[in-house]
Amino acid sequence: MVLLPGKAKFKDIPVNQSNPSGAVYLCIEDLWKSFGSFVALKDISLNIYESEFVCFLGPSGCGKTTLLRAIAGLDLQTMGAVLQDGKDISNLPPSERDFGIVFQSYALFPNLTIEKNIAFGLENTGRSKSETAARVAELLELVGLSDQSRKYPAQLSGGQQQRIALARAIATKPGLLLLDEPLSALDAKVRVHLRHEIKELQRKLGVTTVMVTHDQEEALSMADRIVVMNHGVIEQVGTPTEIYREPASLFVADFIGEMNQLKATAAAHDSVSIGDASLKSQTHTFASGDTIIAAIRPEDVIPHAHEASSSDAPGLQDAQENTFEVMIAEMEYLGSFWRCRLQNAGFGDTELIADFSINAVRRLNLSENSTMLVELPQDRLMAFDYVEAP
Repeated sequence: MVLLPGKAKFKDIPVNQSNPSGAVYLCIEDLWKSFGSFVALKDISLNIYESEFVCFLGPSGCGKTTLLRAIAGLDLQTMGAVLQDGKDISNLPPSERDFGIVFQSYALFPNLTIEKNIAFGLENTGRSKSETAARVAELLELVGLSDQSRKYPAQLSGGQQQRIALARAIATKPGLLLLDEPLSALDAKVRVHLRHEIKELQRKLGVTTVMVTHDQEEALSMADRIVVMNHGVIEQVGTPTEIYREPASLFVADFIGEMNQLKATAAAHDSVSIGDASLKSQTHTFASGDTIIAAIRPEDVIPHAHEASSSDAPGLQDAQENTFEVMIAEMEYLGSFWRCRLQNAGFGDTELIADFSINAVRRLNLSENSTMLVELPQDRLMAFDYVEAP
């Protein structure tokens, strides 16, 4: 079943996943959030498991930060319930909830030293000064900044400030860690380094973690499971592999990575028609004759050595199943691979994007304006509801 954004509740969406091991730690039930007449969250239900790292992923305005704030009690839900470790926390203020949070801006106190920033949340927990000092030293060592304790936030780099914000968030050993786009203010190289560090720290501590991000690469590399959101609803929940390889809707397929989208017609339950050609596809439930979108990722397009066609005028389809001739309109070198724009009369004005390895380009002697054969494997050619291009 394929669902369009905003047209279905979470419980109706196919989730091709195995439940993670462990008990449910955070349970969100039938949660709604409205701001006046605007509905930001629509009937959200979700289980997050103990020690799991979950990413809320989606475009700006999809509701992911609103959902995180509802979990933290910073914006109480309009309807629905939030349960943490079996306790209903739906109406508790943030101060009575068991979580640590890191904001996009870090929110460090500029007039306090690094050690005093970390100690701030510990001072109201009944610990003695020696216990607090020992915990601060332990956390500074954990994030690799033991030699920076007497400095002020302005004297640290963005990446170092982020580590201090993390140390402060976990200082009281909370059961839940909330991260609101914690890496978005950093440059690309620092982001890549820190996302690895955050994931390793989370594994070491075993703390249940929820992170909000709009960066698909962050979500794919860090999360145990990804919650893809759009227009206030959950489109799909699954592991990074499931989200990328088995998207439940055209929105998910298009938002995560690159995706070719070709206007097509449904044929049999395992085939689609593009132009005059019938191509084998993944199994679908569309009726014969329905207008659909046939989709395939650029890296799944398989290049083949060109062979003489049995026809005087090669058409869309060659003798081999799902294999046809194309003309290479453009080649773009992207370091580890070539991105090629392929044209075929049967596609009309639509180009097929394919990513070929450097070795394949060299082996097949590919060049712009030349022709070649490509294969669209049946198990990677997907069918989705037709949506008009914006």
